[in-house]
Amino acid sequence: MNKKSLIMLGSIKETASYLKTIMTTSPETAIILGTGLGELVKDIDIELVIPYEKIPNFPVSTVEGHSGKLIFGKMGGKDIMAMQGRFHYYEGYSMEQVTFPIRVMKAIGIKTLFLSNASGGMRDDFEVGDLMMITDHINRFPEHPLRGKNHNELGTRFPDMSDAYSPRLCKMALEIAAEKGIRLHQGVYVGTSGPTFETPAEYKFFKIIGGDAVGMSTVPEVIVARHAQLECFAISVITDIGLEGKIVEVSHEDVQLAALAAQPKMTAIMREIIKRS
Repeated sequence: MNKKSLIMLGSIKETASYLKTIMTTSPETAIILGTGLGELVKDIDIELVIPYEKIPNFPVSTVEGHSGKLIFGKMGGKDIMAMQGRFHYYEGYSMEQVTFPIRVMKAIGIKTLFLSNASGGMRDDFEVGDLMMITDHINRFPEHPLRGKNHNELGTRFPDMSDAYSPRLCKMALEIAAEKGIRLHQGVYVGTSGPTFETPAEYKFFKIIGGDAVGMSTVPEVIVARHAQLECFAISVITDIGLEGKIVEVSHEDVQLAALAAQPKMTAIMREIIKRS
C-alpha cells in the first residue's frame, strides 16, 4: 500500500475517532444539504453542532448558502447526522476531498444517506420550485471519485450502480408525497463539474442524452456511498428551467431563493421517510 493510501485511510479513522468521542447520539442516517437548503436544520432537534474547521481532516465549504457545520440530533424521532453545506469539485477540491465525509459517515455507523441539491430542470412539466426525486444519474464529472487504488476495506473494486438510488426509499417517497399532496417528479440527474451555469446548447445536449435535471454535486457522493454500501435517496429542487424559450439569466442568489421556497416540501418528505424507515 502506498503512502497516499495510508494517509487517506488514517485520515478517515482519525476523523471518525474524533467524532465518536464527542457524539451524544448513534445515528444510522445522514443528510447532505445543498445550496439554499440549509434551513432544513430548523426541523432537527439539535444536540450537537460542530463547525467543519474544528473537525480533523475535514475540508471547509467556501460557497455562499453552505454554512459548513456538522449537526447531530433527531428528526422524525430518529438519530441523524446532517451536513449543512457540502464540498464541490469546482471549489478546487479533489474527488477524495469532496467525498471524504461519506467515508467518515460509513466509519461512524451511517447506513442511509439522504442528499439534496439545487438543479436546472429540462422538462416541459417542470416549474421553478418543483421537486424531482432522483432515480438515476449520468456522471459528467471529469474525474471519477473511485479512480486510483481500491481499498477492499472500503468497498469492492467494481461497484454495481444499477440501484444507486434506493427503490425502496423512492417508493416510500412517492407514497408520502401523494398523502401530503406534494408534486414530486421522478427523473435522471446529470452531474457536472461547474461552476458555470449551462449554456442553451449544453442544456439541449444533457436532455438529448437522457437527463431531466442538471447540477454540480451529488453524483460523486452517491458513487462513493454505494461503494461503501450505503442506501441513498436524493431530491433535486428545480431552481431554473433549461428549455428553449424558457431560459433566462440566472444567478447563485436566484438559485438560493428558489431552493429556500421549496424547502418545506422537501423537508416534509424526508422527515416522513426517516420516521418510517
